[in-house]
Amino acid sequence: MLKKIIKILAWFFGFLVLLLIVLVIYVRIVSVTTPPEITTTNTDVDALVTEPDSGLYKVKNNWFRKSESGLYELYVEGEPYERGVANGKLTRDLVQYQEQVFTDQIHRLVPSNFYLGMLKYMVGWFNRDLTDNISEEYKQEIYGVSQVASHNFDDIAQPYQRILNYHAAHDIGHALQNMSLVGCTSFATWGDQSEDSTLIVGRNFDFYVGDEFARDKIIAFYNPAKGRKFMMVTFGGMTGVLSGMNDAGLTVTINAAKSEIPTASATPVSLVAREILQYATDIEEAKAIASKRKMFVAESFLIGSAKDGKAVLIEKSPEAMDVYEATGNRIVSTNHFQGETLGNTQLNRDHVKTSASPYRYKRVEELLNAQGPNTIAKTAKILRNQKGLLGEDIGLGNEKAINQLVAHHGIIFQPEKRLVWISTAPWQLGKFVCYDLNKVFARNMTVNEEIIEQDRTLPADSFLLTSAYTQYLKFSPYRFPFNPRHDLVPDSVVKWNPQSYHAYMLAGDFCYDHQAWQQAIPFYEEGLKKEVATVQEREHMQRNLEHAKASLK
Repeated sequence: MLKKIIKILAWFFGFLVLLLIVLVIYVRIVSVTTPPEITTTNTDVDALVTEPDSGLYKVKNNWFRKSESGLYELYVEGEPYERGVANGKLTRDLVQYQEQVFTDQIHRLVPSNFYLGMLKYMVGWFNRDLTDNISEEYKQEIYGVSQVASHNFDDIAQPYQRILNYHAAHDIGHALQNMSLVGCTSFATWGDQSEDSTLIVGRNFDFYVGDEFARDKIIAFYNPAKGRKFMMVTFGGMTGVLSGMNDAGLTVTINAAKSEIPTASATPVSLVAREILQYATDIEEAKAIASKRKMFVAESFLIGSAKDGKAVLIEKSPEAMDVYEATGNRIVSTNHFQGETLGNTQLNRDHVKTSASPYRYKRVEELLNAQGPNTIAKTAKILRNQKGLLGEDIGLGNEKAINQLVAHHGIIFQPEKRLVWISTAPWQLGKFVCYDLNKVFARNMTVNEEIIEQDRTLPADSFLLTSAYTQYLKFSPYRFPFNPRHDLVPDSVVKWNPQSYHAYMLAGDFCYDHQAWQQAIPFYEEGLKKEVATVQEREHMQRNLEHAKASLK
Protein backbone atom coordinates (compact mmCIF):
# COMPACT_ATOMS: atom_id res chain seq x y z
CA MET A 1 0.00 0.00 0.00
CA LEU A 2 2.83 2.39 0.94
CA LYS A 3 4.62 1.64 -2.33
CA LYS A 4 1.43 2.39 -4.24
CA ILE A 5 1.02 5.76 -2.46
CA ILE A 6 4.67 6.63 -3.14
CA LYS A 7 4.20 5.67 -6.80
CA ILE A 8 1.08 7.85 -7.06
CA LEU A 9 2.83 10.77 -5.38
CA ALA A 10 5.87 10.37 -7.64
CA TRP A 11 3.59 10.34 -10.69
CA PHE A 12 1.71 13.39 -9.39
CA PHE A 13 4.84 15.46 -8.73
CA GLY A 14 6.32 14.33 -12.01
CA PHE A 15 3.16 15.54 -13.74
CA LEU A 16 3.39 18.89 -11.93
CA VAL A 17 7.03 19.33 -13.02
CA LEU A 18 6.12 18.46 -16.61
CA LEU A 19 3.16 20.87 -16.46
CA LEU A 20 5.41 23.62 -15.13
CA ILE A 21 7.95 23.04 -17.91
CA VAL A 22 5.22 23.13 -20.56
CA LEU A 23 3.78 26.29 -19.00
CA VAL A 24 7.18 28.04 -18.99
CA ILE A 25 7.80 27.07 -22.62
CA TYR A 26 4.31 28.23 -23.59
CA VAL A 27 4.68 31.58 -21.82
CA ARG A 28 8.07 32.12 -23.43
CA ILE A 29 6.54 31.45 -26.85
CA VAL A 30 3.40 33.59 -26.46
CA SER A 31 5.25 36.45 -24.76
CA VAL A 32 7.95 36.86 -27.40
CA THR A 33 7.44 40.21 -29.09
CA THR A 34 8.38 40.38 -32.75
CA PRO A 35 9.79 43.75 -33.82
CA PRO A 36 7.58 45.69 -36.26
CA GLU A 37 8.28 45.84 -39.96
CA ILE A 38 9.97 49.16 -40.69
CA THR A 39 8.21 51.04 -43.47
CA THR A 40 10.40 54.14 -43.72
CA THR A 41 12.80 54.42 -46.66
CA ASN A 42 14.60 57.39 -45.12
CA THR A 43 18.32 56.65 -44.93
CA ASP A 44 18.80 59.36 -42.30
CA VAL A 45 18.36 56.68 -39.64
CA ASP A 46 22.05 55.96 -40.17
CA ALA A 47 23.05 59.56 -39.40
CA LEU A 48 25.60 60.05 -36.61
CA VAL A 49 25.35 62.24 -33.53
CA THR A 50 27.23 65.52 -33.97
CA GLU A 51 28.08 68.32 -31.53
CA PRO A 52 27.93 71.59 -33.49
CA ASP A 53 28.30 73.58 -30.26
CA SER A 54 29.51 72.43 -26.86
CA GLY A 55 26.57 70.78 -25.06
CA LEU A 56 24.27 70.75 -28.12
CA TYR A 57 23.92 67.34 -29.77
CA LYS A 58 22.24 66.78 -33.12
CA VAL A 59 21.15 64.01 -35.47
CA LYS A 60 20.25 65.85 -38.68
CA ASN A 61 17.57 68.37 -37.52
CA ASN A 62 16.91 66.55 -34.24
CA TRP A 63 18.65 68.02 -31.21
CA PHE A 64 19.26 67.47 -27.49
CA ARG A 65 20.70 69.61 -24.68
CA LYS A 66 20.60 70.14 -20.93
CA SER A 67 19.12 73.40 -19.71
CA GLU A 68 20.62 75.47 -16.91
CA SER A 69 17.39 74.60 -15.05
CA GLY A 70 18.48 70.96 -14.84
CA LEU A 71 15.82 69.84 -17.32
CA TYR A 72 16.87 68.06 -20.51
CA GLU A 73 15.38 69.32 -23.79
CA LEU A 74 14.79 67.17 -26.85
CA TYR A 75 13.46 67.92 -30.34
CA VAL A 76 12.64 65.09 -32.78
CA GLU A 77 10.89 65.03 -36.13
CA GLY A 78 9.94 62.81 -39.03
CA GLU A 79 8.58 59.31 -39.55
CA PRO A 80 7.99 56.99 -36.57
CA TYR A 81 11.11 54.80 -36.79
CA GLU A 82 13.25 57.73 -37.88
CA ARG A 83 12.34 59.88 -34.89
CA GLY A 84 12.61 56.88 -32.55
CA VAL A 85 16.15 56.22 -33.71
CA ALA A 86 17.08 59.89 -33.36
CA ASN A 87 15.51 60.00 -29.90
CA GLY A 88 17.48 56.93 -28.84
CA LYS A 89 20.79 58.13 -30.22
CA LEU A 90 20.48 61.51 -28.55
CA THR A 91 19.27 60.22 -25.17
CA ARG A 92 21.20 56.92 -25.03
CA ASP A 93 22.68 57.56 -21.57
CA LEU A 94 19.30 58.53 -20.11
CA VAL A 95 17.55 55.49 -21.65
CA GLN A 96 20.12 53.15 -20.13
CA TYR A 97 20.18 54.96 -16.79
CA GLN A 98 16.37 54.92 -16.52
CA GLU A 99 16.24 51.18 -17.12
CA GLN A 100 19.01 50.55 -14.58
CA VAL A 101 17.16 52.58 -11.95
CA PHE A 102 13.87 50.83 -12.75
CA THR A 103 15.33 47.32 -12.52
CA ASP A 104 17.24 48.23 -9.34
CA GLN A 105 13.93 49.25 -7.78
CA ILE A 106 12.36 45.95 -8.87
CA HIS A 107 15.21 44.10 -7.17
CA ARG A 108 14.57 46.04 -3.96
CA LEU A 109 10.89 45.14 -4.13
CA VAL A 110 11.58 41.49 -5.03
CA PRO A 111 15.05 40.54 -3.73
CA SER A 112 14.60 36.80 -4.44
CA ASN A 113 15.98 35.62 -7.81
CA PHE A 114 13.43 32.80 -7.82
CA TYR A 115 10.48 35.17 -7.41
CA LEU A 116 12.01 37.57 -9.93
CA GLY A 117 12.07 34.72 -12.43
CA MET A 118 8.44 33.93 -11.69
CA LEU A 119 7.58 37.63 -12.01
CA LYS A 120 9.21 37.73 -15.43
CA TYR A 121 6.98 34.92 -16.68
CA MET A 122 3.89 36.45 -15.07
CA VAL A 123 4.56 39.78 -16.80
CA GLY A 124 5.24 37.94 -20.04
CA TRP A 125 1.88 36.19 -19.76
CA PHE A 126 0.07 39.36 -18.73
CA ASN A 127 1.47 41.36 -21.65
CA ARG A 128 1.17 38.58 -24.23
CA ASP A 129 -1.29 40.63 -26.32
CA LEU A 130 0.30 44.02 -25.70
CA THR A 131 1.46 44.53 -29.30
CA ASP A 132 -2.07 43.88 -30.60
CA ASN A 133 -3.24 46.98 -28.72
CA ILE A 134 -0.50 49.40 -29.79
CA SER A 135 -0.59 51.17 -33.15
CA GLU A 136 2.03 50.36 -35.75
CA GLU A 137 3.27 53.94 -35.60
CA TYR A 138 4.13 53.76 -31.90
CA LYS A 139 5.61 50.27 -32.17
CA GLN A 140 7.99 51.54 -34.84
CA GLU A 141 8.95 54.57 -32.77
CA ILE A 142 9.55 52.46 -29.66
CA TYR A 143 11.58 49.99 -31.74
CA GLY A 144 13.73 52.89 -32.90
CA VAL A 145 14.38 54.01 -29.32
CA SER A 146 15.13 50.43 -28.24
CA GLN A 147 18.17 50.27 -30.54
CA VAL A 148 20.21 51.96 -27.78
CA ALA A 149 18.88 49.92 -24.84
CA SER A 150 21.49 48.16 -22.74
CA HIS A 151 22.14 44.46 -23.34
CA ASN A 152 22.79 44.00 -19.62
CA PHE A 153 19.15 43.05 -19.19
CA ASP A 154 18.72 40.67 -22.11
CA ASP A 155 18.09 37.87 -19.61
CA ILE A 156 14.77 39.60 -18.93
CA ALA A 157 13.86 40.07 -22.60
CA GLN A 158 15.26 41.59 -25.76
CA PRO A 159 15.53 45.43 -25.83
CA TYR A 160 12.44 46.09 -27.94
CA GLN A 161 10.25 43.84 -25.82
CA ARG A 162 11.53 45.43 -22.61
CA ILE A 163 11.06 49.05 -23.72
CA LEU A 164 7.60 48.21 -25.05
CA ASN A 165 6.62 46.54 -21.77
CA TYR A 166 7.89 49.47 -19.69
CA HIS A 167 5.13 51.56 -21.27
CA ALA A 168 2.65 49.39 -19.36
CA ALA A 169 4.54 49.74 -16.04
CA HIS A 170 2.76 53.03 -15.38
CA ASP A 171 -0.58 51.22 -15.58
CA ILE A 172 0.57 48.51 -13.17
CA GLY A 173 1.54 51.28 -10.75
CA HIS A 174 -1.98 52.67 -11.04
CA ALA A 175 -3.46 49.24 -10.33
CA LEU A 176 -1.30 49.14 -7.18
CA GLN A 177 -2.57 52.52 -6.03
CA ASN A 178 -2.89 51.37 -2.42
CA MET A 179 0.93 51.38 -2.26
CA SER A 180 0.75 55.19 -2.52
CA LEU A 181 2.66 55.21 -5.79
CA VAL A 182 0.04 57.43 -7.37
CA GLY A 183 -2.04 60.33 -6.05
CA CYS A 184 -2.18 63.01 -8.74
CA THR A 185 -4.10 66.29 -8.55
CA SER A 186 -5.17 68.46 -11.49
CA PHE A 187 -7.53 71.38 -12.08
CA ALA A 188 -8.45 73.97 -14.70
CA THR A 189 -10.08 77.39 -14.70
CA TRP A 190 -11.45 79.61 -17.48
CA GLY A 191 -13.90 82.48 -18.05
CA ASP A 192 -14.74 84.30 -14.83
CA GLN A 193 -12.63 81.82 -12.84
CA SER A 194 -9.41 83.05 -14.51
CA GLU A 195 -8.15 86.59 -14.01
CA ASP A 196 -7.62 87.18 -17.76
CA SER A 197 -10.48 84.77 -18.72
CA THR A 198 -8.09 82.37 -20.49
CA LEU A 199 -7.92 78.65 -19.82
CA ILE A 200 -5.30 77.69 -17.19
CA VAL A 201 -4.54 74.04 -16.40
CA GLY A 202 -2.38 72.89 -13.46
CA ARG A 203 -1.37 69.44 -12.30
CA ASN A 204 1.00 67.50 -10.05
CA PHE A 205 2.15 64.18 -11.44
CA ASP A 206 2.63 62.23 -8.20
CA PHE A 207 3.92 58.96 -9.60
CA TYR A 208 6.75 57.78 -7.35
CA VAL A 209 9.14 54.87 -7.80
CA GLY A 210 12.17 56.50 -6.21
CA ASP A 211 14.08 59.77 -6.34
CA GLU A 212 16.58 58.37 -8.84
CA PHE A 213 13.79 57.53 -11.28
CA ALA A 214 12.57 61.15 -11.24
CA ARG A 215 16.05 62.67 -11.50
CA ASP A 216 16.42 63.13 -15.27
CA LYS A 217 13.32 64.71 -16.79
CA ILE A 218 13.11 65.38 -20.51
CA ILE A 219 11.01 68.16 -22.03
CA ALA A 220 10.39 66.65 -25.46
CA PHE A 221 9.21 68.61 -28.49
CA TYR A 222 7.80 66.38 -31.26
CA ASN A 223 7.28 67.32 -34.89
CA PRO A 224 5.88 64.07 -36.33
CA ALA A 225 5.36 63.48 -40.03
CA LYS A 226 1.64 62.97 -39.27
CA GLY A 227 -0.49 64.78 -36.72
CA ARG A 228 0.13 67.84 -34.58
CA LYS A 229 3.35 69.18 -33.17
CA PHE A 230 3.40 68.79 -29.39
CA MET A 231 5.46 68.91 -26.21
CA MET A 232 5.48 66.50 -23.29
CA VAL A 233 7.34 65.84 -20.04
CA THR A 234 9.01 62.43 -20.19
CA PHE A 235 12.12 60.42 -19.34
CA GLY A 236 14.57 58.21 -21.18
CA GLY A 237 12.88 55.50 -23.26
CA MET A 238 9.32 56.74 -22.68
CA THR A 239 7.36 57.77 -25.78
CA GLY A 240 3.95 57.86 -24.08
CA VAL A 241 2.44 61.04 -22.65
CA LEU A 242 2.00 61.86 -18.97
CA SER A 243 1.51 65.63 -19.39
CA GLY A 244 1.59 67.56 -22.64
CA MET A 245 0.21 70.23 -25.00
CA ASN A 246 0.05 70.40 -28.78
CA ASP A 247 0.32 73.33 -31.19
CA ALA A 248 -3.47 73.58 -31.40
CA GLY A 249 -3.58 74.42 -27.70
CA LEU A 250 -4.96 71.04 -26.63
CA THR A 251 -3.59 69.69 -23.33
CA VAL A 252 -3.67 66.19 -21.85
CA THR A 253 -2.91 65.11 -18.29
CA ILE A 254 -3.75 61.76 -16.68
CA ASN A 255 -5.05 60.90 -13.21
CA ALA A 256 -5.41 57.35 -11.92
CA ALA A 257 -8.74 56.09 -10.62
CA LYS A 258 -9.35 52.93 -8.64
CA SER A 259 -8.95 49.78 -10.74
CA GLU A 260 -9.51 46.12 -10.25
CA ILE A 261 -6.31 44.12 -10.57
CA PRO A 262 -6.06 43.65 -14.37
CA THR A 263 -5.83 40.17 -15.86
CA ALA A 264 -4.49 41.07 -19.30
CA SER A 265 -2.98 44.08 -20.98
CA ALA A 266 -4.59 46.45 -23.46
CA THR A 267 -3.43 49.88 -24.66
CA PRO A 268 -1.22 51.59 -22.06
CA VAL A 269 -2.75 54.79 -20.71
CA SER A 270 0.24 56.91 -21.75
CA LEU A 271 -0.10 55.81 -25.38
CA VAL A 272 -3.80 56.70 -25.40
CA ALA A 273 -2.82 60.13 -24.08
CA ARG A 274 -0.09 60.33 -26.73
CA GLU A 275 -2.55 59.58 -29.54
CA ILE A 276 -4.95 62.26 -28.26
CA LEU A 277 -2.16 64.82 -28.06
CA GLN A 278 -0.81 64.02 -31.51
CA TYR A 279 -4.09 63.74 -33.40
CA ALA A 280 -6.78 65.82 -31.62
CA THR A 281 -7.40 69.55 -31.95
CA ASP A 282 -10.49 69.81 -29.73
CA ILE A 283 -12.49 67.94 -27.11
CA GLU A 284 -14.71 66.07 -29.58
CA GLU A 285 -11.70 64.65 -31.41
CA ALA A 286 -10.12 63.69 -28.09
CA LYS A 287 -13.30 61.84 -27.09
CA ALA A 288 -13.38 59.97 -30.38
CA ILE A 289 -9.80 58.73 -29.94
CA ALA A 290 -10.33 57.70 -26.31
CA SER A 291 -13.52 55.83 -27.14
CA LYS A 292 -11.86 53.55 -29.70
CA ARG A 293 -9.03 52.40 -27.41
CA LYS A 294 -9.38 49.57 -24.91
CA MET A 295 -7.57 50.11 -21.59
CA PHE A 296 -6.86 47.73 -18.72
CA VAL A 297 -6.89 50.26 -15.86
CA ALA A 298 -9.21 53.10 -14.88
CA GLU A 299 -8.03 56.61 -15.74
CA SER A 300 -9.20 60.21 -15.99
CA PHE A 301 -7.88 62.32 -18.86
CA LEU A 302 -8.18 66.04 -18.16
CA ILE A 303 -8.45 67.59 -21.63
CA GLY A 304 -7.93 71.34 -21.91
CA SER A 305 -8.80 72.92 -25.26
CA ALA A 306 -7.98 76.40 -26.51
CA LYS A 307 -10.43 75.87 -29.37
CA ASP A 308 -13.28 75.08 -26.94
CA GLY A 309 -12.10 77.52 -24.28
CA LYS A 310 -12.63 75.00 -21.47
CA ALA A 311 -11.56 71.68 -19.99
CA VAL A 312 -13.40 68.38 -19.45
CA LEU A 313 -12.66 65.00 -17.95
CA ILE A 314 -12.71 61.90 -20.12
CA GLU A 315 -13.13 59.09 -17.59
CA LYS A 316 -12.38 55.63 -18.87
CA SER A 317 -12.30 52.12 -17.42
CA PRO A 318 -11.88 48.74 -19.14
CA GLU A 319 -15.68 48.54 -19.36
CA ALA A 320 -17.02 52.06 -19.92
CA MET A 321 -16.34 55.73 -20.67
CA ASP A 322 -17.82 58.94 -19.27
CA VAL A 323 -17.29 62.57 -20.23
CA TYR A 324 -17.65 64.80 -17.19
CA GLU A 325 -18.24 68.52 -17.72
CA ALA A 326 -18.24 71.10 -14.94
CA THR A 327 -21.32 73.23 -14.28
CA GLY A 328 -19.17 76.34 -13.84
CA ASN A 329 -15.91 77.60 -15.30
CA ARG A 330 -13.55 75.32 -13.44
CA ILE A 331 -12.95 71.61 -13.03
CA VAL A 332 -10.99 69.57 -10.48
CA SER A 333 -9.68 66.01 -10.75
CA THR A 334 -7.98 63.90 -8.11
CA ASN A 335 -8.20 60.09 -8.14
CA HIS A 336 -11.88 59.24 -8.26
CA PHE A 337 -14.46 59.33 -11.03
CA GLN A 338 -17.21 61.97 -11.14
CA GLY A 339 -19.27 60.95 -14.18
CA GLU A 340 -22.78 59.51 -13.99
CA THR A 341 -21.79 55.96 -14.93
CA LEU A 342 -18.29 55.39 -13.58
CA GLY A 343 -18.79 57.71 -10.62
CA ASN A 344 -21.56 55.45 -9.34
CA THR A 345 -19.83 52.09 -9.55
CA GLN A 346 -19.38 50.27 -6.25
CA LEU A 347 -15.62 50.26 -6.74
CA ASN A 348 -15.49 54.04 -7.12
CA ARG A 349 -17.89 54.67 -4.21
CA ASP A 350 -15.77 52.46 -1.94
CA HIS A 351 -12.63 54.28 -3.09
CA VAL A 352 -14.18 57.66 -2.24
CA LYS A 353 -14.93 56.40 1.28
CA THR A 354 -11.49 54.94 1.98
CA SER A 355 -8.92 56.99 0.04
CA ALA A 356 -7.34 60.45 0.27
CA SER A 357 -8.81 61.49 -3.10
CA PRO A 358 -12.02 63.30 -1.96
CA TYR A 359 -10.09 65.19 0.75
CA ARG A 360 -7.62 66.53 -1.82
CA TYR A 361 -10.50 67.41 -4.12
CA LYS A 362 -12.13 69.49 -1.36
CA ARG A 363 -8.82 71.18 -0.58
CA VAL A 364 -8.38 72.33 -4.21
CA GLU A 365 -11.95 73.67 -4.23
CA GLU A 366 -11.31 75.43 -0.91
CA LEU A 367 -8.17 77.15 -2.23
CA LEU A 368 -9.81 78.15 -5.52
CA ASN A 369 -12.71 79.68 -3.59
CA ALA A 370 -10.38 81.59 -1.28
CA GLN A 371 -8.00 83.08 -3.81
CA GLY A 372 -10.37 84.72 -6.31
CA PRO A 373 -9.87 84.55 -10.09
CA ASN A 374 -6.97 82.25 -10.96
CA THR A 375 -3.57 83.18 -12.41
CA ILE A 376 -0.43 81.25 -13.36
CA ALA A 377 1.26 82.25 -10.09
CA LYS A 378 -1.79 81.26 -8.03
CA THR A 379 -1.89 77.90 -9.81
CA ALA A 380 1.72 77.22 -8.82
CA LYS A 381 0.90 78.20 -5.24
CA ILE A 382 -1.95 75.68 -5.13
CA LEU A 383 0.21 72.92 -6.60
CA ARG A 384 2.78 73.57 -3.86
CA ASN A 385 0.28 73.69 -0.99
CA GLN A 386 1.08 71.24 1.83
CA LYS A 387 -1.74 72.00 4.27
CA GLY A 388 -4.98 70.21 4.93
CA LEU A 389 -8.53 71.56 4.94
CA LEU A 390 -8.83 74.97 6.59
CA GLY A 391 -5.05 75.24 6.51
CA GLU A 392 -4.52 72.51 9.10
CA ASP A 393 -0.99 71.18 9.54
CA ILE A 394 -1.40 67.51 8.55
CA GLY A 395 2.30 66.69 8.40
CA LEU A 396 4.68 66.77 5.47
CA GLY A 397 4.13 64.23 2.72
CA ASN A 398 0.54 63.41 3.65
CA GLU A 399 -1.34 61.88 0.72
CA LYS A 400 -4.28 64.16 1.57
CA ALA A 401 -2.17 67.21 0.71
CA ILE A 402 -2.05 68.60 -2.83
CA ASN A 403 1.74 68.73 -2.53
CA GLN A 404 2.81 65.35 -1.18
CA LEU A 405 6.53 66.02 -1.76
CA VAL A 406 6.81 63.12 -4.21
CA ALA A 407 5.87 64.72 -7.54
CA HIS A 408 7.75 63.63 -10.65
CA HIS A 409 6.76 67.06 -11.96
CA GLY A 410 4.32 69.90 -11.59
CA ILE A 411 3.10 71.59 -14.77
CA ILE A 412 0.94 74.58 -15.77
CA PHE A 413 -0.55 75.23 -19.21
CA GLN A 414 -1.99 78.38 -20.75
CA PRO A 415 -3.28 76.81 -23.99
CA GLU A 416 -4.54 79.92 -25.83
CA LYS A 417 -1.05 81.42 -25.55
CA ARG A 418 0.74 78.07 -26.17
CA LEU A 419 2.70 78.60 -22.95
CA VAL A 420 3.73 75.88 -20.50
CA TRP A 421 5.49 76.09 -17.13
CA ILE A 422 7.36 73.06 -15.76
CA SER A 423 8.73 72.59 -12.27
CA THR A 424 12.38 71.96 -11.53
CA ALA A 425 13.84 69.91 -8.70
CA PRO A 426 13.15 69.19 -5.97
CA TRP A 427 9.64 67.94 -6.78
CA GLN A 428 7.46 70.97 -7.65
CA LEU A 429 9.31 73.23 -5.20
CA GLY A 430 12.00 74.48 -7.59
CA LYS A 431 11.37 77.31 -10.01
CA PHE A 432 8.80 76.81 -12.78
CA VAL A 433 10.41 77.54 -16.15
CA CYS A 434 8.31 78.59 -19.13
CA TYR A 435 8.36 77.44 -22.76
CA ASP A 436 6.57 79.11 -25.67
CA LEU A 437 5.64 76.36 -28.14
CA ASN A 438 5.39 78.74 -31.06
CA LYS A 439 8.95 79.96 -30.49
CA VAL A 440 10.44 76.52 -29.81
CA PHE A 441 9.06 74.99 -32.99
CA ALA A 442 10.23 78.00 -35.02
CA ARG A 443 13.84 77.56 -33.83
CA ASN A 444 16.73 76.18 -35.84
CA MET A 445 19.16 75.11 -33.13
CA THR A 446 22.75 75.71 -34.21
CA VAL A 447 24.20 76.93 -30.90
CA ASN A 448 23.69 75.73 -27.34
CA GLU A 449 21.43 78.40 -25.89
CA GLU A 450 18.55 78.58 -23.42
CA ILE A 451 15.10 78.28 -24.99
CA ILE A 452 12.99 79.05 -21.93
CA GLU A 453 11.13 82.36 -21.53
CA GLN A 454 13.40 83.83 -18.86
CA ASP A 455 11.10 86.72 -17.92
CA ARG A 456 8.18 84.34 -17.24
CA THR A 457 10.02 82.11 -14.74
CA LEU A 458 8.21 81.56 -11.43
CA PRO A 459 10.59 81.62 -8.44
CA ALA A 460 11.30 78.59 -6.26
CA ASP A 461 9.13 77.94 -3.20
CA SER A 462 10.45 79.67 -0.08
CA PHE A 463 9.74 76.42 1.82
CA LEU A 464 13.14 75.26 0.55
CA LEU A 465 14.79 77.75 2.93
CA THR A 466 13.07 76.46 6.08
CA SER A 467 14.25 74.09 8.78
CA ALA A 468 11.06 72.04 8.18
CA TYR A 469 12.33 71.21 4.70
CA THR A 470 15.72 70.17 6.08
CA GLN A 471 14.01 67.91 8.61
CA TYR A 472 11.76 66.41 5.93
CA LEU A 473 14.80 65.40 3.88
CA LYS A 474 15.84 63.24 6.83
CA PHE A 475 12.36 61.70 7.07
CA SER A 476 11.79 61.09 3.37
CA PRO A 477 14.04 58.02 2.88
CA TYR A 478 11.96 56.06 5.39
CA ARG A 479 8.64 56.89 3.79
CA PHE A 480 8.10 54.17 1.19
CA PRO A 481 7.92 50.39 1.74
CA PHE A 482 10.18 49.66 -1.23
CA ASN A 483 13.01 51.68 0.38
CA PRO A 484 13.46 49.61 3.57
CA ARG A 485 15.75 51.25 6.13
CA HIS A 486 16.92 49.15 9.04
CA ASP A 487 18.57 52.10 10.78
CA LEU A 488 15.23 53.70 11.69
CA VAL A 489 15.21 55.37 15.11
CA PRO A 490 11.56 55.81 16.22
CA ASP A 491 12.06 59.01 18.24
CA SER A 492 14.02 60.64 15.40
CA VAL A 493 11.40 59.85 12.76
CA VAL A 494 8.62 61.57 14.69
CA LYS A 495 10.90 64.50 15.56
CA TRP A 496 11.57 65.12 11.87
CA ASN A 497 7.85 65.18 10.95
CA PRO A 498 5.93 65.77 14.20
CA GLN A 499 2.46 66.39 12.71
CA SER A 500 2.55 63.37 10.40
CA TYR A 501 0.51 60.28 11.26
CA HIS A 502 2.88 58.42 8.94
CA ALA A 503 5.89 59.25 11.12
CA TYR A 504 4.15 57.78 14.16
CA MET A 505 2.99 54.76 12.16
CA LEU A 506 6.56 54.08 10.99
CA ALA A 507 7.85 54.41 14.56
CA GLY A 508 5.09 52.18 15.89
CA ASP A 509 5.64 49.56 13.20
CA PHE A 510 9.37 49.46 13.94
CA CYS A 511 8.73 48.82 17.62
CA TYR A 512 5.93 46.35 16.80
CA ASP A 513 8.18 44.32 14.47
CA HIS A 514 10.75 44.11 17.28
CA GLN A 515 8.01 43.09 19.76
CA ALA A 516 8.67 46.22 21.79
CA TRP A 517 4.97 46.41 22.65
CA GLN A 518 5.25 49.02 25.39
CA GLN A 519 7.13 51.43 23.09
CA ALA A 520 4.80 50.82 20.11
CA ILE A 521 1.60 51.72 21.97
CA PRO A 522 2.14 55.51 22.45
CA PHE A 523 3.33 55.89 18.84
CA TYR A 524 0.14 54.29 17.47
CA GLU A 525 -2.06 56.23 19.90
CA GLU A 526 -0.52 59.54 18.83
CA GLY A 527 -0.64 58.61 15.13
CA LEU A 528 -4.36 57.89 15.36
CA LYS A 529 -4.93 61.44 16.62
CA LYS A 530 -3.41 62.89 13.43
CA GLU A 531 -4.99 63.30 9.98
CA VAL A 532 -4.61 59.76 8.56
CA ALA A 533 -4.60 59.56 4.78
CA THR A 534 -6.52 56.32 4.21
CA VAL A 535 -8.93 54.04 6.05
CA GLN A 536 -6.56 51.12 5.43
CA GLU A 537 -3.73 52.86 7.30
CA ARG A 538 -6.00 53.80 10.20
CA GLU A 539 -7.20 50.21 10.49
CA HIS A 540 -3.59 48.99 10.32
CA MET A 541 -2.59 51.16 13.29
CA GLN A 542 -5.71 50.19 15.26
CA ARG A 543 -5.06 46.44 14.75
CA ASN A 544 -1.42 46.72 15.76
CA LEU A 545 -2.30 48.86 18.78
CA GLU A 546 -4.83 46.31 20.01
CA HIS A 547 -2.37 43.46 19.48
CA ALA A 548 0.41 45.33 21.29
CA LYS A 549 -1.85 45.98 24.29
CA ALA A 550 -3.00 42.36 24.35
CA SER A 551 0.60 41.14 24.24
CA LEU A 552 1.37 42.98 27.49
CA LYS A 553 -1.34 41.15 29.45
